[in-house]
Amino acid sequence: MIRKILLSFVLLFALLTKANAQTPPKQKQLPSVALGVGILSFNGDVGNGVNLSSFSRIRGGYNLAIEQRIGKYIGVSLNGLYGKLADSDNLKNSNKNFQTPIMQGDLNLVIHFDNDFIFKRTSAFAPYLSAGFGYLMFDPHGDLEDKNGVKYNYWSDGTIRDLSETDTNSASAVLIQRDYKYETKLKDSAVNYSRSTFAIPLTVGFNLKLSDNIGINLAATYCMTMTDYIDNYKVGKNDNYIFAHVALKYSFGKPYDDSPEIYQAVDFSSLEKLDTDGDGVNDGDDRCPGTPKGVKISNHGCPFDDDEDGVPDYRDKELKTVKGTLVDENGVTVTDKEIADRQSQWDSLATERSELFNENPSLAYLKSVDEKAAELRKSNPNAAAYSKIPPALKSADKDNDGYISSAEIAAAIDSFFEGDSVFTVERLNDLIDYFFEQ
Repeated sequence: MIRKILLSFVLLFALLTKANAQTPPKQKQLPSVALGVGILSFNGDVGNGVNLSSFSRIRGGYNLAIEQRIGKYIGVSLNGLYGKLADSDNLKNSNKNFQTPIMQGDLNLVIHFDNDFIFKRTSAFAPYLSAGFGYLMFDPHGDLEDKNGVKYNYWSDGTIRDLSETDTNSASAVLIQRDYKYETKLKDSAVNYSRSTFAIPLTVGFNLKLSDNIGINLAATYCMTMTDYIDNYKVGKNDNYIFAHVALKYSFGKPYDDSPEIYQAVDFSSLEKLDTDGDGVNDGDDRCPGTPKGVKISNHGCPFDDDEDGVPDYRDKELKTVKGTLVDENGVTVTDKEIADRQSQWDSLATERSELFNENPSLAYLKSVDEKAAELRKSNPNAAAYSKIPPALKSADKDNDGYISSAEIAAAIDSFFEGDSVFTVERLNDLIDYFFEQ
């Protein structure tokens, strides 16, 4: 039990060390550009009354956004906006109207939800939120005269005429129509206010990815300004507006790869065709890797074993062994006396070495055991290993000699770290146990 716990810690430490050593640097993320169009809706002091068309306050706008994404969760964007804001009153005692062009630039912090935590980074639906700080320029104008320069006079019956309702000649007043040409620059008679201000845009939106680099961005921005003069009238609270827009977005660089970074540089297509031992069977389908060249094999890449004694024909010195008979590594039948001799020497040695391994659980010790076992087999052929490798451990016998060596245990542990092995920590422990018992 102590040995297994120590081995588990050794495997875990080695795995973490290896992963850190092999992780390549992250691919640099390039910026994205979005060009869009939308509608602006004003919210301020002008825009009261009844029977007002929603079109009285809706105007068009264009925006350009450049964003640099930083990691999975956040990004920084630089936005530009050009458009118009407008609104009108329709009250008996108030018939104000205005329209102003606006230009705004702002810097925003973006929070992305396609961050592999809420949504997958490769998801086609990618919501986001952003908040920023910007600078807004405006210049309000009013539609106060018709195309002939005649001033509008609003009467109590809702009509517009060329004379005031209180004029002595009001009986001869002529009806006129608004031309919606904002020809008059609006000013405050008491305050020479600034026609620029700071702004705080708050945005919610999502990106619909059409391909690896192209997407459609849908968003709505509520922009709070630091002035109450966008409509030229100061009542008490600052003016704000909403910008709803759709944009075509292009992301530069390679598409995001959500596979682990350790595998991003691997050419898996070439690995699928890899045939390490050159026997004509790809490694992915080869059940007996490491087969010597020139040996006849089955469709699964394994050498033929006609007498089914576990020793392939090209190494079998006794090709017609009776089925079920115990054989040595050369495929030769083993007698009961040889088995008894082996057991008397090998079992005591295995017990002793297993106990020593508990005190020194390392591959170096396994190698020293391997060397001593080779000397014993050389000096006493009857002490050679005669047990059959369990099916669950058979894949560790790379040279198919019927014996698990310390080098093959090391290879099994390396394969475990590389992630391409059928061995688990528990099975590696079983492999080491078998090493002492064979």
